[in-house]
Amino acid sequence: MTSVPKPLKFLRPHYGTLKTYFATMEDSEMKVQLESLNYRLLGSEEDIGLWGHDYVRNLAGEISQEYAENQDSEDLPFGELMKLVKQIAAFHMEHNVEPDIVDLLMEVEELLSLNEYVDATNYRRTCHYLTSLASYVSHQVSEYELVLGVAYAIYLKFEDYPLALRIALSLNEFEYVKDIFKRCEDIQLQKQFCYMLARHGVDFKLDEGMIWDDDDDKEACQDIINNMTLSEGYLNLARDVEVMEPKSPEDIFKAHLIGGRASAGAIADSALQNLAATFVNAFVNAGFGQDKLMKVLSDSSSGGSTESWLFKNNKHGKASAAASLGMIFSWDVDNGLAQLDKYFHSSDSHVIAGALLGVGIVNCSVIRAFDPAMELLSDYINEEDSTVRIGAIMGFGLAYAGTQNDQIYRKLSPILKDLEAPLDVIAFTAISLGLVFVGSCDGKVAGSISYALTSLDEEELDEPVARLLPLGLGLLYLGKQGRVKATAKVSKGFHAKIKKYCDMTLLSCAYAGTGDVLKVQHLLGQCSEHFKKGGTYQGPAVLGIAMVAMSEEMGRDMAIRSLEHMLQYGEQNIRRVVPLALGLLCISNPKVNVMDTLSRLSHDTDWEVAMAATLSLGLIGAGTNNARIAGMLRNLSTYYYREASLLFCVQIALGLVYMGKGLLTLTPYHSEHFLLSQEPNVFFFINRTALAGLIVLLHSCLDIKCFILEKYHYVLYYLSLAMKPKMLMTVDENQKLLPVLVRVGRAVDVVCQAGQPKTITGFQTYTTPVLLDAGERAELATDKYIPLSPILEGFVILRENPDYQEDN
Repeated sequence: MTSVPKPLKFLRPHYGTLKTYFATMEDSEMKVQLESLNYRLLGSEEDIGLWGHDYVRNLAGEISQEYAENQDSEDLPFGELMKLVKQIAAFHMEHNVEPDIVDLLMEVEELLSLNEYVDATNYRRTCHYLTSLASYVSHQVSEYELVLGVAYAIYLKFEDYPLALRIALSLNEFEYVKDIFKRCEDIQLQKQFCYMLARHGVDFKLDEGMIWDDDDDKEACQDIINNMTLSEGYLNLARDVEVMEPKSPEDIFKAHLIGGRASAGAIADSALQNLAATFVNAFVNAGFGQDKLMKVLSDSSSGGSTESWLFKNNKHGKASAAASLGMIFSWDVDNGLAQLDKYFHSSDSHVIAGALLGVGIVNCSVIRAFDPAMELLSDYINEEDSTVRIGAIMGFGLAYAGTQNDQIYRKLSPILKDLEAPLDVIAFTAISLGLVFVGSCDGKVAGSISYALTSLDEEELDEPVARLLPLGLGLLYLGKQGRVKATAKVSKGFHAKIKKYCDMTLLSCAYAGTGDVLKVQHLLGQCSEHFKKGGTYQGPAVLGIAMVAMSEEMGRDMAIRSLEHMLQYGEQNIRRVVPLALGLLCISNPKVNVMDTLSRLSHDTDWEVAMAATLSLGLIGAGTNNARIAGMLRNLSTYYYREASLLFCVQIALGLVYMGKGLLTLTPYHSEHFLLSQEPNVFFFINRTALAGLIVLLHSCLDIKCFILEKYHYVLYYLSLAMKPKMLMTVDENQKLLPVLVRVGRAVDVVCQAGQPKTITGFQTYTTPVLLDAGERAELATDKYIPLSPILEGFVILRENPDYQEDN
């Protein structure tokens, strides 16, 4: 009882008597129906904290309840309530209870006044709560923007520009970004902003109105934004962790571990197995600029030549082999184009197509001032050979993804209106336009794709490749929620064979990453229908569940549970898609329960389920070098050693697990899971290009036999849109490498925790550069330097701490 105020302790038995007597006094009419609030309004104006925290918290709850029930009533004493709210806000801020005051101000629609109460000691905790809260507010753009807009204003007030930049990017307010550059006069901070923009993948041009000491600084900053330094930084990381030595496919397959079945497996050695080796070589050596298959090493003992391996592949396999050079030279445009140049003189159309695709891959995420991709690809989009046209069209999609370049629209849109164009050319044109204008809601692009859809006849609609057209349409609205409604109405006029498929694709893309429970329930309802034949629209519905729920931990766990129920009760067409959805939910993040489920499904009697599960094992382990997944896949290679198609999927998955020799990731999240990278229009932190690349591949895998196992296997290169180094690299103010000690551990959620809680647990100390896996966070282990970014990911500039004293 010692914590109970003495007046309350002694007067509690007389509470009923006091209420009865008070009602007989003059001016005692009820102002509101809730007792504590009513007596506070009628009583004195003494310090609100006199009765303790519980009283103030109870009063805040009654204010919220009264406002919600009577906000439109003329009898509500609004002015008196707001006066009380201000007193409670001041009390909470004084006693470090920031979440309570944020909640109260949101309930009474006064969140904009939050800026008046924060100070230098509590603004970060307050904004941390606001940004976490943004994922759970109403799915209305205005409320979402209000919450993050208040956080942005608070960060600006205290000149915390790096964190303000994160908010500006999540709001897609590039005017805010420009304002931050103009406010900040520190050139090193500006360069740190450029590294953050580069990691986010935005096509941002520095303004003349911004403050620069000289043109060299501006040029250096623009080069950083354009990812011109990414290849060099990635190779520095590789040298530091000593993985520069190129690996061959045999190093990954480790055929000697198969034992007695190795020789038997040679029976299956075919163009398909050579193709698998090509993809594995590309994934494993991505970005390193050297390998043992495609690029001739200076060492004559490397054996073979580029041409000899290239022509071990047949027809479309040559295209994938030539394009693999683009992935091997990822982000290194000059050297990559030099290596690809010789293929443009080939007499084989498939080799030329592969070179064109390679141009797109090597330019992916990198912006060059002289724009070589435009010049190289433009000459081939109207070729007679459809393979060459597809190579050029895919190259445009990869090189200019997310740029909303109208020049690309002018070049590609006539193909959609060409009634003589082959179906696959039209389909890949729709995908490329969807990637270039991803998340833009561009009406003219949507109209062109819709026209192409209505022009297809009934036989063409039966082709699996025709389903790429609705996907290209869906990419335009990725993460845009309600703005898809107009196009969804237009889709009602499509042919019955494609209409429902288009509806599910548009819905899943529009609400991707929002965590909208109602949309997940709707998609689950679509999956509950049972079809022995048909029901193709259920494929994108299952993928849609993963796309909508992938943004936060609880949603992912619930979606995984729901997908496991589908495995038990769903028809076969649904079971074939569930492994792909699981792969998307845990991309580059191998959770043990998902890993075990996929391992079980990889032995399924239905080969399509087994192939999907096998590929998903590669996706969840992509770039992790996960020994357990690698062991599972090598066991599968002995299990399926007589089945060339399944063995092909196993080998592709192995290549993904060792992608970039463990230095790369496919996860679209960054900035400690706050943002999904690159989006022309971020909403709910969705990465438009990285996520779009993953979605295109997964939609293609809805018919693995048509795409992956036949002539369209080069859709695997859409993963280059999502491939990013998972590194922390510290540099000094001259952009030179600066190795320092950092602690790397599992990230801990510290929202609403008082004081200065530890943000990581189970950490180990390393010297930078270091790798950051999914769910890990880094912090400096020394006070000698001050990081210019609060989030230690990617490139971080360090500044010497003027207050640092060497410890004796």
